[in-house]
Amino acid sequence: MPPSLSPFGNAVVGAVGGVVSGAVVLKTRIQTEVSAAKDAFDSAPPPVMQRPGAPNRLPRKHTSARQMIFRILKEGGPLAFYRGFGASMLNTFSTGFSYFYFYTLVRSTFIKRFPTASLNTVTELILGALAAALAQLFTIPVSVIATRQQLATKQSLSFRQTLHAILADDGITGLWRGLKPSLVLCINPAITYGMFERLKVLMLKEGEKMTPGKAFIIGALSKTMATVVTYPYIMAKTRLQAGCLDDVRDADGKKKDRYSGAIDCLRQVYRENGFVGWYQGMQAQITKAVLSQALLFGIKDALEAYTIAALVAASKTRGSAIGLSQI
Repeated sequence: MPPSLSPFGNAVVGAVGGVVSGAVVLKTRIQTEVSAAKDAFDSAPPPVMQRPGAPNRLPRKHTSARQMIFRILKEGGPLAFYRGFGASMLNTFSTGFSYFYFYTLVRSTFIKRFPTASLNTVTELILGALAAALAQLFTIPVSVIATRQQLATKQSLSFRQTLHAILADDGITGLWRGLKPSLVLCINPAITYGMFERLKVLMLKEGEKMTPGKAFIIGALSKTMATVVTYPYIMAKTRLQAGCLDDVRDADGKKKDRYSGAIDCLRQVYRENGFVGWYQGMQAQITKAVLSQALLFGIKDALEAYTIAALVAASKTRGSAIGLSQI
């Protein structure tokens, strides 16, 4: 039987492919931007803005990706786009590693236990969601730290300083901010990889090998569909992970959360900006997500081929086959 990558080998290849294709500061800043009209509403005198019958939201044109680029450049120059780069790469690597490990493990376990069952779209979605949920439990703390670093506009904090700040403000549970929407968003990679497997079957002829170019196209299509469906929750998760960026405290002196949860976040955003507010920053999100996912699929397949060849050569030399399994 031909050799294939084990769950560990797939995890390494998927993680490396993810690290090569990440850049998130722009979309994070747009997603977490709070309407200036809302700030004016909150700070205006009660008789003017809070009289009975006054409108509960003021329309405002969202900051475009181009405007945000110039704003970030003005705040910190080109290096500002790399705030939290280390944490972001660690987050990308750990998330990619965990997902590909659990996805390969769950999928291979399912095939062994149910050899006669067909891997249809629904099954692929369920297996993908389960793998994503397991990965999130272990990797979300790094995601929270990366988000906080990317949103720093004045003083850049190190990984350790950001970690200490989160622990001081929210305790150990602060590292799992946004866990609930993250678990809901497990459907995102589930849709992505489920659609990828289905599109691969439809677009490839029997016996035809997947090329990096086709993997790029199929990956872009599958990720676009997943992003459009789940974007409101993506935005809500990012805002929750951003935490209490404004220095607002309650009567006990503790920092006050802007949102009590994902549903409250979506409710407030809808009240401020309507349905369009749920898709604030989606252009940057889709650009980043589609390119990252498409590159990941293309790079992963190429890396997988080279990795298998290297491991086969190493196994012949050393008599071991670490990272390989027989199918």
